[in-house]
Amino acid sequence: MNLIEELRWRGMLQDIMPGTEELLQKEMTTAYIGFDPTADSLHIGSLVPILLLLHFQNAGHRPIALIGGATGMVGDPSGKSEERNLLSEDQLQQNILGISTQLSRYLDFDPGRQNAAEVVNNYDWFKELSFIHFLRDVGKHITVNYMMSKDSVRKRIEGDTGISYTEFAYQLMQGYDFYWLFKNKNCKLQMGGSDQWGNITTGTELIRRKDGGEAFAFTCPLITKADGGKFGKTEKGNVWLDAEKTSPYQFYQFWLNASDADAEKWIKIFTFLPKNEIEELLHMHTENPGARELQRKLAQQVTIFIHGLEEYGKAVETTAKLFANQSAPVESMSIEDLESLEGVVKVDFSLSRLKEEIDIVSFLAETGIFPSKGEARKMVQNGGLSINRNKVNEIGMQLNEALLLHHKYFLVQKGKKNYYLIEVG
Repeated sequence: MNLIEELRWRGMLQDIMPGTEELLQKEMTTAYIGFDPTADSLHIGSLVPILLLLHFQNAGHRPIALIGGATGMVGDPSGKSEERNLLSEDQLQQNILGISTQLSRYLDFDPGRQNAAEVVNNYDWFKELSFIHFLRDVGKHITVNYMMSKDSVRKRIEGDTGISYTEFAYQLMQGYDFYWLFKNKNCKLQMGGSDQWGNITTGTELIRRKDGGEAFAFTCPLITKADGGKFGKTEKGNVWLDAEKTSPYQFYQFWLNASDADAEKWIKIFTFLPKNEIEELLHMHTENPGARELQRKLAQQVTIFIHGLEEYGKAVETTAKLFANQSAPVESMSIEDLESLEGVVKVDFSLSRLKEEIDIVSFLAETGIFPSKGEARKMVQNGGLSINRNKVNEIGMQLNEALLLHHKYFLVQKGKKNYYLIEVG
């Protein structure tokens, strides 16, 4: 399969401009994807663009990751119902550094390689560009009618909040990014999510009108979950690529708990496994879905890619300790077992407070496991809480030192997947 055929088979291709496939077959092509620096870490919503760049590089082409230091100051209206808060320059710089560091782990930036990856920051060319110059040399080439025809703009104009001139100008700025890279880096292709199609084609149109050049584009579908939930979101929020924000264990658990329908799609999108191996996995899964081998392989591949083999091994070990022997008494876990649990939230609690024989609801609120006593009470009443693997059925239950594991710990389970190790001292 050529690159476009493989991406289509993997479910990573939605819109494509005519001539793109022929360009990629004819010559080594430079292409870019933009990353919005709204945080100092990427999350798994950014995994598809990262993987696209890596597929692109593996196929012999040259990838550029553009970090929007300038456009990040403005805000992209695509897929949003209201304008977001603008970040300070200091926060943007911190975010840009964090994202650049992450990207360097996944793409090959070796200068000795002909198609070495590159990171660019569009602030570098926008900082010297005056407003008058931008209006004269960029704005005059794209009509307001053209800009208003884009879905991302039209939906905001028709909505309750409207759209500011700042965000309206975003597609012109992104279009200029493509033009600048076309002129200075011989970049002929832009890739991105399907919600970016309007912004991307503005770039190809600017290149045509301003320079008489020909540029190309393709997009990938936005990832969805079979149950309608938002991809990459959990009870705790985003699933981050930064191990400090989402531990490798929690990261592993996200993929391991994928539904059958999601795992069947995601094994193609989020791994580099070859077609024959994936088809064999899908066949095995159809024969015995209860074994969840598909989810295990998915979780293994993505966790190793993001966090490495060692952290993957720790995540598997923690999973085994917490889930494999659910029927075994928790007392069988040694102090070393408890203290080595990776990704389990660890909380300190006062021994003097425990000596007062605190009730379970107050304990759950004071340790921060729940934000309020009301939510803690509701979870206990619904049977969703366990202490030391024993289900808590009474909201009046009192905790005391006799219940501690190894005279030191409580292991709290909230729902099916969330564990907390409370150290009393």
